[in-house]
Amino acid sequence: MNFSTENINNVVVLKILESTLECNKSADFKSHILILAQPNIKALILDLSNIAIIDSSGLGGLLLAYRQLNPHNIPVILVGVQDFILNLLEITKISNLYKYYKTAEEAIASL
Repeated sequence: MNFSTENINNVVVLKILESTLECNKSADFKSHILILAQPNIKALILDLSNIAIIDSSGLGGLLLAYRQLNPHNIPVILVGVQDFILNLLEITKISNLYKYYKTAEEAIASL
């Protein structure tokens, strides 16, 4: 799976450079999450602006990020979320676990 990762003042930005986040890619996504979601960061920003399709495995990766960081009161912020994915997050009742912004820059400015 293709990613780009940036650390901006201890805020980690993980941009997914593919259009899908499905079961065949979720193991790689989850391993990146486990590496990046450490208790010494200020926030984890997941840039989903390229994602058009996500399945339950991809949602599991988002939940993993939340579960890793929530005990440390570190926010997981989703940026560039398309309407379809936001609807899916609402249907699965996990939309309230995340903060949302249009861009990573807006998210960083809010911290």
